[in-house]
Amino acid sequence: MTVTASNYALKENDLYETEPWAVYALIRSLKKLGLWRCGKIWEPAAGNHALMEPFLSSGANTVLASDIATYSKPHAFHFDFLSDDFPITEMGDFDLITNPPYGHRNFVASKFAAKALQRCPGVVALLLTAKFDFGSTRSHLFRDNPKFRAKLALTDRISWEGNGETGTEDHAWYIWGPVGGRRRQPVVMYDGREGCTFKEKPKPRNLRAIKK
Repeated sequence: MTVTASNYALKENDLYETEPWAVYALIRSLKKLGLWRCGKIWEPAAGNHALMEPFLSSGANTVLASDIATYSKPHAFHFDFLSDDFPITEMGDFDLITNPPYGHRNFVASKFAAKALQRCPGVVALLLTAKFDFGSTRSHLFRDNPKFRAKLALTDRISWEGNGETGTEDHAWYIWGPVGGRRRQPVVMYDGREGCTFKEKPKPRNLRAIKK
C-alpha cells in the first residue's frame, strides 16, 4: 500500500493507544514462535496502559508499566527510556513489549530499539512502521543481529484514535529473542483483526550458524 502523510496532529508526548486486536495478534505470534513465556513484562512506553489488559488476560504474571509522562493511569514508576540510567537494578529475567515513540524519520524509534536490546535479557517486541527494517543504517538491529526472530506484518491498519478511523501508515511488530544454539532463521508472519498466516523467509546466502 502507498504510505501518505498522516492527517492526525501530533499529540503531546506521542500518546497513540494501540488497539487490542494488534496486541492479541502479537501474542498469537509469540505463542507460535515459542516465545510467550507468561512471566514478567516491562512496558516502558505505557501511555494509558492499552497493552496491559491483553497481556494479563493472556496469562502474563507481572506487567510493569513506566513512561516519561503520566496520562490518566498511574505507572509503576516514571522513567525516560532513552536516558543512560536504568531504573531497576534487580529486574531479573523479563520481556520488553511496547509501542515506542517514533520521532522524525524514526530516529527515536531506532534509539529505543537499541536500548531495549541492550537492557532486556528476554524477548523484545516493538510495534513500528512496516518499513522500519529497511535501510543499511538499521542492519545492526536486523540482518546482523542474532536475536532477531520475526516480523509480524499487520494486514489491517490501526485506529489510533479509537474511533474506527484508521491512519495512513502500515505497521508491524518486530520480535527479538534470546540467543542460544544455532541461529534461527527470521520469519515473516501475517495477522490482522481475524486469522493468521505464516511463512519462512529465504535463507540468506551469507548467513553462518552461530555456535554456543
